[in-house]
Amino acid sequence: MHGTAPQDPAPDRTPPPGAFAHDPFVRVRGAREHNLRDVDVDLPRDALTVFTGVSGSGKSSLAFGTVYAEAQRRYFESVAPYARRLIHQVGAPKVGEITGLPPAVSLEQRRSAPNARSSVGTVTTLSNSLRMLYSRAGAYPPDAARLDSDAFSPNTPAGACPECHGLGLVHTTNEELLVPDPSLSIREGAIAAWPGAWQGKNLRDVLDALGYDVDRPWQELDPADRAWILFTDEQPVVTVHPVREAGRIQRPYQGTYMSARRYVTHTFADSKSPTLRAKAERFLTSARCAVCGGRRLRPEALAVTFAGRTIAELAALPLTTLAEVLDGPAGRSGETARVLTEDLVARIGTVTELGLGYLSLDRATPTLSNGELQRLRLATQLRSGLFGVVYVLDEPSAGLHPADTEALLVVLDRLKAAGNTVFVVEHHLDVVRHADWLVDVGPRAGVHGGRVLHSGPPQTLAEVPESATRRFLFDREPRPVRAVRRPAAWLRTGPITRHNLVDLDAAFPLGVLTAVTGVSGSGKSTLVGALTEELTGVERVVTVDQRPIGRTPRSNPATYTGLFDVVRKQFAATETARERGFKAGRFSFNVAGGRCETCQGDGFVSVELLFLPSTYAPCPDCHGARYNAGTLEVRLRGLTVAEVLDLTVESAAEFFADTPVAARILRTLLDVGLGYLRLGQPATELSGGEAQRIKLAAELQAVRRTPTLYVLDEPTTGLHPADVEVLMTQLDALVDSGHTVVVVEHDMDVVAAADWVVDLGPGGGAAGGRIVAEGPPAAVAAVPGSTTAPYLARALGV
Repeated sequence: MHGTAPQDPAPDRTPPPGAFAHDPFVRVRGAREHNLRDVDVDLPRDALTVFTGVSGSGKSSLAFGTVYAEAQRRYFESVAPYARRLIHQVGAPKVGEITGLPPAVSLEQRRSAPNARSSVGTVTTLSNSLRMLYSRAGAYPPDAARLDSDAFSPNTPAGACPECHGLGLVHTTNEELLVPDPSLSIREGAIAAWPGAWQGKNLRDVLDALGYDVDRPWQELDPADRAWILFTDEQPVVTVHPVREAGRIQRPYQGTYMSARRYVTHTFADSKSPTLRAKAERFLTSARCAVCGGRRLRPEALAVTFAGRTIAELAALPLTTLAEVLDGPAGRSGETARVLTEDLVARIGTVTELGLGYLSLDRATPTLSNGELQRLRLATQLRSGLFGVVYVLDEPSAGLHPADTEALLVVLDRLKAAGNTVFVVEHHLDVVRHADWLVDVGPRAGVHGGRVLHSGPPQTLAEVPESATRRFLFDREPRPVRAVRRPAAWLRTGPITRHNLVDLDAAFPLGVLTAVTGVSGSGKSTLVGALTEELTGVERVVTVDQRPIGRTPRSNPATYTGLFDVVRKQFAATETARERGFKAGRFSFNVAGGRCETCQGDGFVSVELLFLPSTYAPCPDCHGARYNAGTLEVRLRGLTVAEVLDLTVESAAEFFADTPVAARILRTLLDVGLGYLRLGQPATELSGGEAQRIKLAAELQAVRRTPTLYVLDEPTTGLHPADVEVLMTQLDALVDSGHTVVVVEHDMDVVAAADWVVDLGPGGGAAGGRIVAEGPPAAVAAVPGSTTAPYLARALGV
């Protein structure tokens, strides 16, 4: 380990017994989580420590997987055993010991499943205080009973509008949506909203058994019959006699009918599958609830006012405006109102300090970026008043414009000044330079990382030649001058009216790399969301976002990229597999036959412990291999299918070098910097940046001749500057192949390397939504009214 290390009087660097309460360092010994190699490191308390390193180097394994996990484990030991069963735990980390560790709070990028009822108000708990204000200090109509605070929440039965159940919208459908082509018969698929495969055939057969003509064109059916088929709430059960097919025995069964409207609305409301929900949504129209007018609450709650406004009206205001209203005369109309409004204004102040004053309390959480969501959680922690705590933050600068990052640094300093220790996993060089202490992990990713290269003040990292971070902090060379590519044509979109964009017209050059910039909330994602295949001049659009490649551990890089199909076919072609009659399906852990049935192909089993949380242990039969013994007897050049899935992309590229299709897929994964991932690494273990690069690799490995528009939303999130260089090489290659790339980006080095820049702003929310500047990077850097311009000028060296 290089760099400056803390000096201890004891030769073994371990304080004497009883000294831990006063030890100024958190001391980690023998950390072995994920790829960490028996790491020993000392981290100063009451300081801002930044963890750096390339993606996959092990910095998150050290900060979150080891330090935070151990702090959480110790806390749970103080919780009643029965209560521990009710709380999700990350498990004990693989570490020798950690001393001097205070309680810890984690603020990660991960978001929960999208929920239309979750909002800025619920995340910050500001809604609770606002509801209390209306309950205790609101102006009620004459003779109206005082309402409990729950009556002002659209998420409770006491407050939700009974018509829309507190959503503010009512979803409806009509015949034109459900049956787009009335010249088709039901058997030919006239009812487009019905499901495919067996379920759709079943509904058709049930209709046939009920006596409806499924072979006449839809438009020739009786209108009353059409209305019943599409909209009835009845669910009759009838005996179905399937049409016999050669070689198949099909017995009569009891089939239940469900109308097209009922199927679509139930799928949209209840399905856990994003794909099915998206398909159902195509057949629905959303309209504002006629009963509550979209305000989500019961009439009695909407009759109560404060400062002359309903709670729905206040919740729709930008937070900066809301604070002004609460700080007005109404907030001083009584002792109760004064106490509640003062608390609300102070808590809103911490949110606006983080650059989020443009948000409103009713803004739905799914519409927020990861960076906005994490800053809201950070604002909540700032108001908690905790001290003596370790805060572990996962890239708090993610999704932040350089101007907003400056405000973030002030907040991190405030957390530290309040007597806390702040550990930050970060790639943004301004945050790295601001650190009191720097821990650089590497030198590379996966098996080539996992070592602490430096632990000490940032400036002493200059003495560590093998650090990938050192070059970007200290050895920046002047940006090479390159020719800006000329557009092949122009793509025009608009007028766009959505969120804070109002009648906005925009033009994007085709055949070049365009960067869309602007402060958080300026409308960047909304603008690029309008780039669809419906626009003139676009043949194909591919959106590469940071959503997971799968929601279960069964999805992994091999399955997502199609590599596993090639692998299974190779195993099926071996002599042993042919002798035993094993087909490619035998080598899938998702279907019965080849997988281990004890764990159903998961590789682990849940172990119930009385009065303790459930834990997971390797399957006692397959020992984590996922396959049964018969399948594992088949070897491909000495390796079982389980051992192949355990290979890193880098190792697999050598193993499959003589298999063209597999080699091509693996080469693209290497090209986007993912050589350290295991082929079978569960999707649940991948970061958003890793998921995005896997999607990009899946696109790159397919030979595309159709000119394609690639839209990437903040592709550098979670990437070290060295990884950004690798990514930019791939994006330039796409453009040079005749495609168009549009990136929403805050990294000024990426923006400086673009051919065209569209800068939105000048502020966020209502203060944004306009194109402030557009043109080549050098031209945008010279625009006086642009918030981006000075930072872009610095990146260009002008």
